[in-house]
Amino acid sequence: MMKRFLTGMIAILASLQSVVLAEQPKLDDELRWWKGNLHTHSLWSDGDQFPEMIADWYRDHDYQFLALTDHNVLSEGMRWMDLEKVIARSDDGVVDRYRERFGDHWVQTRESPTTGQMEIRLKPLNEFRHLLEQPREFLLIQAEEISDRAEGRPVHINATNIADVLAPAGGETVREAMQNNLRLILEHEKSHGREVLPHINHPNFGYAMTAEDLAAVISEQFFEVYNGHPGVNQLGDKDHPGIEQMWDMVNAIRCGEANVPPMMGIGTDDSHEYHGKRGARPGRGWVMVRSRFLTAEHLIAAMKRGDFYASSGVSLQSVDFDAESGTLAVKIDAQNGATYRTDFIATLRADGSDADSDRIGVTVASHTGDSATYTMTGKELYVRALVTSDQDHHDPSFENQKQQAWTQPVGWKKSN
Repeated sequence: MMKRFLTGMIAILASLQSVVLAEQPKLDDELRWWKGNLHTHSLWSDGDQFPEMIADWYRDHDYQFLALTDHNVLSEGMRWMDLEKVIARSDDGVVDRYRERFGDHWVQTRESPTTGQMEIRLKPLNEFRHLLEQPREFLLIQAEEISDRAEGRPVHINATNIADVLAPAGGETVREAMQNNLRLILEHEKSHGREVLPHINHPNFGYAMTAEDLAAVISEQFFEVYNGHPGVNQLGDKDHPGIEQMWDMVNAIRCGEANVPPMMGIGTDDSHEYHGKRGARPGRGWVMVRSRFLTAEHLIAAMKRGDFYASSGVSLQSVDFDAESGTLAVKIDAQNGATYRTDFIATLRADGSDADSDRIGVTVASHTGDSATYTMTGKELYVRALVTSDQDHHDPSFENQKQQAWTQPVGWKKSN
């Protein structure tokens, strides 16, 4: 009797379990675009806002992921900051707004045991991320801006999704410092068994890096084609190329004589100021990454495949490259009242007769409208698309800035 009872109960439980499993929603694994910023500063280094307030801003402005990238530090451990310094860096209302958003019990202040001055605690990432992260909606990624110097010039490289803080590796020259820091990041990635994204920051900041420097460090695949900080010399000057021109100069070397993969372009804010002050404000530049899942590992893997674009305001519905035909197709998520021009930009093979200015970063075709295609002819080392709206940037970092999007160089595998 007891045996029959137990057998019946097991059958009932098994049936209930199958019903529960059947009612579980299928995990959404469709490819989609995720919007994120990979260069952000807080009070942990030289920003003027609490990190959770910054993350809250990005989440409220329809970003799906954010990397906090303070200089040579991770937001971890116990950290107190002089309250007067916080106010001086931001404004008199910074703490009131912090309390209003997160509550009196969240904000911690004390009298310094050494100076007697009032201090406020900076919360580490692991303490506040649970307040803001949501599955498939918003993700915070631990990162660092490794801030080095060589030959008296700044050498800054971001490392996204690291486990521990990485000290600057140094070097006798700018190029050597780049190589040493990149090697450090790649060793960290290997030793921790995790996807890590290194990218070169603002190469024209202090005019620290040349196209030849960027081309030589062939293990580095990423750099900032657009950085929203007004002080990074985005457009160059009479003696230095602008960043987009530099991009093609780098890839002319890489895809030509060096025969290595091109460098890919990232858009970032490099945000420091969050209270309406002049300077490096949030929301100017970002990346759109096509991935099935909103995890650091899947986002970085997609970027390493080149499945992303950079933007300062233009959104794309699709970017597709048919390797067999050599056709790059771009479809724009058009906004009401805006018109768009898509320029297909290539570097052509050297034939011994053309000057560099006639073959590097050449516009090989232009189209007006919401979609455009270009088929490679065999003369190109690679091709990329630049989409420009007639709409002004909502918060420009340089004069007469328009909203744009940059796709990644393609066709180089076939070319090589």
